[in-house]
Amino acid sequence: MAALQKIRSYGKVVIIVVGLALFAFIAEEFVRALSYTQTESHQRVGKIYGEKINYQEFNALVDEYSDVIKFSNGLSSLTDDQVSMIRDQVWQTLVNSKLIEHECDKLGISVTDAELQDIISTGRNPMLAQTPFRTQQGGFDSNALKQFLSQYDEIMNSAEVGNDVKDQYMQMHNYWKFIEKTVRQQTLAQKYQSLLSGALISNPVAAKAHYDGRINENEILMAVLPYNTAGDVTVSDSELKAKYNEMKEQFRAQFETRDIQYIDVEVKASEADKQALYEEMEGYARSLEEGAEPAKVVREASSQVAYSTLPIRCAALPSDIDKEVDAMEVGQQKGPYLNEKDNTLNIIRIIDKVMLPDSIELRQIGVPGADMASVEKTADSIMTALAAGESFDTIAKKYDQSALKTWLTSAQYERQNVDENNRHFIEAINNAPLNVYQKIVLDGQGIVIAQVTDRRNILPKYKVAVIKRTQDFSKETYNKAFNDFSSFLAGNATAEDINANAAAAGYTVQNRQGMASAEHTVANVHGTRDALRWIFNKDTKVGDVSPLYECGENDHMLVIILNGIHKKGYQTLDDAEVKDQVKAEALKDKQADVLMEKMKGAQSMSDVTKIADVITDTIKHITFTSNAFISKVGSSEPALSGAVSQAAKGDFRCGVKGNAGIYAFQVLNQNKLAGEYDQKKEEEQASMMSKRASSSFTSELYEKANVVDNRYLFY
Repeated sequence: MAALQKIRSYGKVVIIVVGLALFAFIAEEFVRALSYTQTESHQRVGKIYGEKINYQEFNALVDEYSDVIKFSNGLSSLTDDQVSMIRDQVWQTLVNSKLIEHECDKLGISVTDAELQDIISTGRNPMLAQTPFRTQQGGFDSNALKQFLSQYDEIMNSAEVGNDVKDQYMQMHNYWKFIEKTVRQQTLAQKYQSLLSGALISNPVAAKAHYDGRINENEILMAVLPYNTAGDVTVSDSELKAKYNEMKEQFRAQFETRDIQYIDVEVKASEADKQALYEEMEGYARSLEEGAEPAKVVREASSQVAYSTLPIRCAALPSDIDKEVDAMEVGQQKGPYLNEKDNTLNIIRIIDKVMLPDSIELRQIGVPGADMASVEKTADSIMTALAAGESFDTIAKKYDQSALKTWLTSAQYERQNVDENNRHFIEAINNAPLNVYQKIVLDGQGIVIAQVTDRRNILPKYKVAVIKRTQDFSKETYNKAFNDFSSFLAGNATAEDINANAAAAGYTVQNRQGMASAEHTVANVHGTRDALRWIFNKDTKVGDVSPLYECGENDHMLVIILNGIHKKGYQTLDDAEVKDQVKAEALKDKQADVLMEKMKGAQSMSDVTKIADVITDTIKHITFTSNAFISKVGSSEPALSGAVSQAAKGDFRCGVKGNAGIYAFQVLNQNKLAGEYDQKKEEEQASMMSKRASSSFTSELYEKANVVDNRYLFY
């Protein structure tokens, strides 16, 4: 009881302690949740209809498409530019797919598995013909696909199949799954577009108007008062605002853009740098002339063109080298000489020239065995069996191999790093007699029994030593340029100072309007991702000057000034560009009023031609469907075409407001172009025009989806 009483006496203290403990627990969970939310937010590439697209999800799609590109083009890797292009394509595809899916979900439109299988079985989608599953005529072969899919699980689960074969099957399977997914997406989009275009139909009245607008041709005597002859006019703020409201839809932006100024310093080789390289290249030229091993000299020279131990076509060399080699003889050497187009010094020496096939058809059997002794024994028995007349196909099948004939082309190996065994194999089949079985021993790698069955396109190939070196700047040259630029920026820290003093210091300030975060570079310089992030950082204010960025291929220095921010949505009159456009149109309206007054009361072309500053001309071949172009004022005038098409021969009209001025005209002649009226054909053409006009529906959907693109934060 005493203990209980003691606890009761500390009741308030206990409540406070428990409360604090409970608060600490809640606070800890809140911090955890907040931390997770912030982490998840930082992983967000974008949003579509409020659906968050995280980095891992998007990157998986990029990797998927990259693998497809590499597989379908036989590439082992992609350049940075190619990867950037793929990211753009994946993002655009993802956005468009989400837009279409959103609309189709509301409408109950889908592509069923049965529909998809029917499309695949019949080969209706053009993409299917681009797959490896093709008939001899080049069409899609659904049976070949079925055979592959039926073998896939068996191959992947087999312990006897090597990893290389499994990797090939997996690549092919992933490629097919991508094609299948894309066909489904395309089919859904086609359904939606068909529904949309089906609502846009023509009728006999529209068809006849379309025909008349194309077939009725006019010749006119035209007079124009250009807007610049109206004298001085001004517009008030209220008139500007009214004109802005009239033009407002023109100023709706789907995404935020920013205006910048920048100084881009490209570091180039000094004269001393160029002279040092020339002297170095002269040394390599002497070594080649004195008979040094070409491969060793080319490697030591760090040439951009590797030495090939196999004879290669001229086409496998850089285009500038190709032209030189084609005109040289064996033993001839040229260089060092400057190629100004790629800023390189070059040396070329022709070692040998031979006539070899560009393409070789062959079939082969990789001889199995636990060691080279057993491989040799098996190879000899195969050669004996073949000599005795046993079928190549039968022997290949015995060793679970395909005897299919394949083509080896020069392009498949000429620009690759060919090891000694591959070099030996290619040399052997290059020189092998047709239809004779060859036992090709690969050092430490086994034995191949090969038969060359055809050769195509015999052409000259060269063993050639090429040393190509860019005239690069030295470390000292770069350091001087960096120090000079840093000193300039230290003494000119503000945007105003930079603009005022750049020219005197030898720097050029350049302008870039309307830059979007989806762009990959700043000032077309590679390696400017950090600069792009600075431009679009929410804390970067108009007038701010960026840090100095070292970028490009370590040959550029960049500093940026943020000049303007254009938010997503409607741009306002406060935006200088918007105000300039609105003011120009508002002034044109006021000028039109002045010129209309000048033409007021004119009863004929004779009256109009007496007005000061009027310009006259005869214009032929005016129809409603093709805009008249008035060469004397350099302007296309759809309003004039429309007015002329409504007039009869001999009619006089004045006061037509055009793009370049106020027009008057008299119809001199009218005629109909050749062609019979075909209502069905005209309705189809009119309907197609309507469908083309509606093809921008994705822009409207994009706006409704409130798409957020944050890729610049990640790439």
